[in-house]
Amino acid sequence: MSQQASPRGTFLKVADAVKAKVEADPELTELPSATDLMRDYKISRGVALRAFSVLRKEGIAEPVPGGRWRVVRAGVQEDRRPLEERIADIVRDEGLEAGAPFPSASVLAERFGVSRPTVTKALDKLEAAGLLTSGGQGRVRTVRAMPIREERS
Repeated sequence: MSQQASPRGTFLKVADAVKAKVEADPELTELPSATDLMRDYKISRGVALRAFSVLRKEGIAEPVPGGRWRVVRAGVQEDRRPLEERIADIVRDEGLEAGAPFPSASVLAERFGVSRPTVTKALDKLEAAGLLTSGGQGRVRTVRAMPIREERS
């Protein structure tokens, strides 16, 4: 893009360029940030955000917490439930019983691809719900009760 003021429709051109990158790289899971688009295409933040909204409307991208955007692939199913629900499923899926040791925050962070503080917040919620015993530094969390899965309509 030129150094001059962006003409109308520039966000569509940027969206098309990003879409072409997504189609060319099947391994791409995360889109460039708005800052990256601004730098690479010499556009304003508003133009970058409008390009993201076009990609969202076309079902190519979706926002994730933290201001980032991820690629949505057709036929790829992703679990979008809250992290504490996905962690609670470990008890049932792995057949853990009351008193059994529960995986550490570090192990869970790697398994779910999130940070340890994020896992710790989810574990705190499960402790408050009575599913796990409190861990604390150097202590292993254990299963206190089996999760009750609520049916959603």
